[in-house]
Amino acid sequence: MHGDFIRRHIGPSDADIEAMLAELGCRSVDDLINQVVPANIISERGLEMDPPRSERAASTYLRHMRHRNQVFVSMIGCGYHGTVMPPVIRRNVFENPDWYTAYTPYQAEVSQGRLEVLLSFQQMICDLTGMELANASLLDEATAGAEAMSMCRRLSKAKSNVFFVDDRVHPQTLAVIKTRAGFMGFEILVGNPDKELARRECFGVLLQYPASTGGLHNLSDVISLAHEKKALAVVAADILSLTLVKPPGEMGADIVIGSSQRFGVPMGYGGPHAAFFATRDAHKRSIPGRIIGVSKDAQGRSALRMALQTREQHIRREKATSNICTAQVLLANISTLYAMYHGPEGLKTIASRVHRLTCILAEGLTRIGYEIVESHFFDT
Repeated sequence: MHGDFIRRHIGPSDADIEAMLAELGCRSVDDLINQVVPANIISERGLEMDPPRSERAASTYLRHMRHRNQVFVSMIGCGYHGTVMPPVIRRNVFENPDWYTAYTPYQAEVSQGRLEVLLSFQQMICDLTGMELANASLLDEATAGAEAMSMCRRLSKAKSNVFFVDDRVHPQTLAVIKTRAGFMGFEILVGNPDKELARRECFGVLLQYPASTGGLHNLSDVISLAHEKKALAVVAADILSLTLVKPPGEMGADIVIGSSQRFGVPMGYGGPHAAFFATRDAHKRSIPGRIIGVSKDAQGRSALRMALQTREQHIRREKATSNICTAQVLLANISTLYAMYHGPEGLKTIASRVHRLTCILAEGLTRIGYEIVESHFFDT
């Protein structure tokens, strides 16, 4: 139909408005508003707006306003860290619409380049965590924690309905876990696992590594204790620290989660940031989120595709392993390319510098009379 785009996308015409008002029995748009909107919230005063400006004048004005801002160093902590995105990644990926999607794309096989980077993301996470399988990212670390709790309940043979959470986890992770637990009927017990886990039964344990307080602890004994109780152990890990410290997989963890934000992604006022989720190969049928696998196309050539899709909500609907399996593919890809850009030794150099600066800070604070609570740490 001629003009169909205008009719559908530019809004109603005067004739359309008159027809709708007549159907509603209103004389005008103002009459409709007066009938619908309560009188006590209607303002008769006009909007106090500046006269219109050209695009150039508006840009100049906004730049002037921006310079009035005071820029401070963010000390938000709790798993968020300032980082530097290499310009080549910023220009060619972050600012390139060809890469833009928050999800693993539907008809994913069309996007072989994106899938190749995601496959590298999965391998990178496996290497860093010491686990056998990783998905192609989740929404954020807190959501990954809630998904890990649900996975523990599916897999654990423990009869308890309690999920034990280390009191040193990040507060935002604990908040999301409590929300999920409330709807699933789980009891959340927050405490010190070194002191309280031995006398409590549970189906899963969540530990922070390093802790939100900065402390770095060997989790092997706590994980072994959890296994004695037929519970699964989840470790929320700092991705940069894993380039230097013992990976959770070598301590017996069943699930390892965390945020990949520290690999070149801006803090962005707290998000979005791609989470990682890794587990044992034996648990692959229960892992949430999407997995990229290697296959062959119709001509027998090597190709990448979505793997184990029968776990997912577009097939199993309410019986899926997760109904909040949102990925953060753009940011997961940026984290992967950041790791490729620096290489293994480059990442270790960055992590070593962070730790060295933390040691300098700790020494300085000690000399002026402050007590350093944690004796072993990676960073602040």
